[in-house]
Amino acid sequence: MRPSPPHARSARGLFGALLTALVSLAALLTTASVAQADTSICEPFGSTTIQGRYVVQNNRWGTSEAQCITATDSGFRITQADGSVPTNGAPKSYPSVYNGCHYTNCSPGTSLPAQLSTVSSAPTSISYSYVSNATYDAAYDIWLDPTPRTDGVNRTEIMVWFNKVGSVQPVGSQVGTATVAGRQWQVWSGNNGSNDVLSFVAPSAITSWSFDVMDFVRQAVSRGLAQNSWYLTSVQAGFEPWQNGAGLAVTSFSSTVNTGGGNPGDPGSPTACKVAYATNVWQGGFTADVTVTNTGSSPVNGWKLAFTLPAGQQITSSWSAGVSPSSGAVTVSSLAYNAQIAPGDRVSFGFQGSYSGTFAAPAGFSLNGAACTTA
Repeated sequence: MRPSPPHARSARGLFGALLTALVSLAALLTTASVAQADTSICEPFGSTTIQGRYVVQNNRWGTSEAQCITATDSGFRITQADGSVPTNGAPKSYPSVYNGCHYTNCSPGTSLPAQLSTVSSAPTSISYSYVSNATYDAAYDIWLDPTPRTDGVNRTEIMVWFNKVGSVQPVGSQVGTATVAGRQWQVWSGNNGSNDVLSFVAPSAITSWSFDVMDFVRQAVSRGLAQNSWYLTSVQAGFEPWQNGAGLAVTSFSSTVNTGGGNPGDPGSPTACKVAYATNVWQGGFTADVTVTNTGSSPVNGWKLAFTLPAGQQITSSWSAGVSPSSGAVTVSSLAYNAQIAPGDRVSFGFQGSYSGTFAAPAGFSLNGAACTTA
């Protein structure tokens, strides 16, 4: 082979050096990107921000044993979870990702705290990854307080248990079952010494789900554990481990809180009201025609009527309003065309349902959080 001219060899050498430098720079940038996306946290209360809008926290408070998590672009995973605590007591920790405020640490750009009466919807989505060699629950937490506080413990905690492994159970005792956001749940109620706790336990593991946080908030309101004048301060998704826990992960998380400002379909302000509940009943089935009258002096702009169906009753279809869930503590929401009720005016809607046992009407109704009289 004939040797290349000197200038050709110099050009190739320069090109090779440049190519090597570019490859090295690309590798460096890739390493920096991964290092920035995957942040290890071992400090007991260490935290970081992901997606520029959520906070990931280690939140180890129930043990002195080591716990480490790694924050990712979309969530976090537990990488170390030493030690164990008795399963008849509190868990070791609650590593989690959240939107809102937790002990003065507020997520960037959050709209929380937000008064419940102003929240039209709070859509959220969560995906979990589980392990079998640990004792834990996978819990979505919803925190409520009478004041817009950003520090300390709130008055009421709603826990939605997506999964539990081992002999652990929620605070308090089981008080029944309920269908919320289209799913069946065991309902537990109690107090942990610092705040009330209302828990919804899935009968089998849920790995991924999108739902409206307000469906569970309305359950707390209907059960007397919150009021529409209270505030939603944070929503959090994570794990409560009692034993081990390495490998557990939140693989994706999103949370949005939409405040209404009086738009049609949003929950308006409480007002005086009267409800007429007329039924047509036959063996195993019934229809209900409901009329809501605004007996106050101010117009209603967006309404939600809450009531509890007696045990054994279930709604199968409805008209002129949105109804959720189909049994238990029900919330009926206005549609765009009938969202406004002027003083002295009324709106009507209806539904058909089934029942078992002896038929009975709901014991009471509330409009946007205010108790109504019955006609």
